[in-house]
Amino acid sequence: MARQIEIDDPADERLAAYVGVRDRTQRAERTEGFLCEGILLVERLLDSDLEVQSLLISPGKLDRLRPRLEGRDVDVFIAPQDILNATVGFNIHRGVIASAVRRPSPAARDLLDRSAAIAVLEGITDHENLGAIFRSAMALGVDGLLLDAKSGDPYYRRAVRVSMGAVFSLPFARLGVGDNLIDILDRAGYASIALTPDPAATPIDQFSPAEGRRVAVLLGAEGDGLSPATMEGATYRVRIPIRSGVDSLNVGHAAAIVFHRFGSV
Repeated sequence: MARQIEIDDPADERLAAYVGVRDRTQRAERTEGFLCEGILLVERLLDSDLEVQSLLISPGKLDRLRPRLEGRDVDVFIAPQDILNATVGFNIHRGVIASAVRRPSPAARDLLDRSAAIAVLEGITDHENLGAIFRSAMALGVDGLLLDAKSGDPYYRRAVRVSMGAVFSLPFARLGVGDNLIDILDRAGYASIALTPDPAATPIDQFSPAEGRRVAVLLGAEGDGLSPATMEGATYRVRIPIRSGVDSLNVGHAAAIVFHRFGSV
């Protein structure tokens, strides 16, 4: 049964997971927990197979979540709005935040072996872009994401929010420092498709990979883009045609266009 616990002190030690949530160092990928904020996202979290440790919630939000809390072994901390704000360190107007346990990530090779279309992220550290890419990948039939060592944490609070909970179910793996991305994809039998604004690249509407090959869409950070080694080693170089005078698209928007082309919807 969900345990409902009234809280009247932001210093209550049972709320440790929710203290100072804007401090990224407290939410680093080395920890097993992550936070999820907002009624819709918490509903999706409760509907997933992830382990939910606790909720911190204002009284007015409890009734909506009550059916999903029936029979769950979870602490539900109920506190007035001022206590919520004082605990998390800002005005949490959404009125609910949950603490849950990360799903262990598969090894990169395991993810590649069981996928047909993946996205590969190189140096994408902006968590809003990261969340947007997860959301589009989930919606448009990409089987999983492979992140290099420099890319951001998909379980960071802002990435979770922008993904609309896609990180709860879409598998992702992390490459190690020094891993050769192109070699790993080649050995797994993937055609690697490097996305670039370079006018010399093949327009996406004129491109098709070799029939029967699994595909990996390579996405780089805004500004720097993909590394020269990755760009040079990719099987294909593809661009999205855009109007003259515009240098590029936001990487999250570009990812959605490419996923629509190569996903399995």
